[in-house]
Amino acid sequence: MHLAFERQLEGVLRDEASSLVLEYRSDGPSELRGAIAEREAMRSSNALFYALFSPDGRRIAGSLRTDRPDTGFRTITFIDPREGPDRALAYAVNLSDGSTLVVAADREQLEQIDKTVLAMFGAGFAAIIVLGLAGALLLGSYLRRRLGAISGAAEAIVIGDISKRVPIGSRGDEFDRLGGSLNAMLDRIAGLVGNLRQVSSDIAHDLRTPLARLRNQLEAGLREGAADTAQQEVIRNAILRVDEVLSLFAAILRISEVESGAVRLGFQNVDLSDLVRDLAESYAPAVSDDGGSLRWTVEPGILIDGDRELLAQATINLIENAQRHTPPGTAIQVTLSRRNGGARLLVADDGPGVPAADRERIVQRFTRLEGSRSTPGYGLGLNLVAAIARLHGARLAFGDNAPGLVVTLEFPGVAA
Repeated sequence: MHLAFERQLEGVLRDEASSLVLEYRSDGPSELRGAIAEREAMRSSNALFYALFSPDGRRIAGSLRTDRPDTGFRTITFIDPREGPDRALAYAVNLSDGSTLVVAADREQLEQIDKTVLAMFGAGFAAIIVLGLAGALLLGSYLRRRLGAISGAAEAIVIGDISKRVPIGSRGDEFDRLGGSLNAMLDRIAGLVGNLRQVSSDIAHDLRTPLARLRNQLEAGLREGAADTAQQEVIRNAILRVDEVLSLFAAILRISEVESGAVRLGFQNVDLSDLVRDLAESYAPAVSDDGGSLRWTVEPGILIDGDRELLAQATINLIENAQRHTPPGTAIQVTLSRRNGGARLLVADDGPGVPAADRERIVQRFTRLEGSRSTPGYGLGLNLVAAIARLHGARLAFGDNAPGLVVTLEFPGVAA
């Protein structure tokens, strides 16, 4: 842009010089000096400077105080009567009598244009940056809001609320289409999971009745008196096996009930400190009878929203899991403390532990590791703990106690 203005100014100087040369050729040197004087008198409306130099280099007309320049366009230094030394763009042309005509324009105009253009570019660039940042902030806020809705739905589903869905807006944009696809997928998954749960629950429920009748008949046989002691022992063993199967079905139904999320409607404020302390005190003698030890450290006053019976069941399952699957002499430590605004329950032992590769599997239904197949149970205890943890929004984790296993339950939202 600077170059364009300079070219335009050069055109003005050339045209002005050509006009004066024409007057010189038609009217002579004296008329040329008069024309220069007239133009000098119009300085308020004419920003050009003039000078006429004799063949020997003396200024004989005009107010441009400078040395005679070479012909053509030159940048010269001249003396401005009001401002002192200044720079100008000059155009010099030789006349037929050997004199030199100079027409000049103050370069301050060009420099002012440069400053104005730079200021305009600076302001424009700053505006672009501000608008870009504002746009980025708005876009970031929009993306966070839309992705936050998807993330919130995903987090709710992870902790067990499988009915949660991604909110769909009215824009019909990519996020709405993505949300629609995710919701369709979740509907399908929820249907499959619901069917599977229903089948498991129906089987367990339907078989409980005939098994209960069978147990009653076996007990009736004992009361009426069997033919010999051997038959009585067989009946007693059969009753024990029926009780085990009934317990298994009760556990399956309990897990299905927890996973349905219906229990969440009855959540109340539970003093987790009192609950864990009471359970630890109750189980310590049984652990001691098995040759082990149970110690506990409970920070008082920890309250959470939840189901007291289920929280007790989860704690019992963790203690019994450590008791059953470790050798005599194992030390079990139960610790409850505040952690990151929530509660952390640790059940640790110094037994053989669980290999890292198997720690994710042990919460699956009916999973029993090789070392635990000789102990009672069906592999549902930790599965129930995992379901209770999801219901309460808690995180269940397994780690190395070096030696032994440490199980962590971290609950959110603790009230002091």
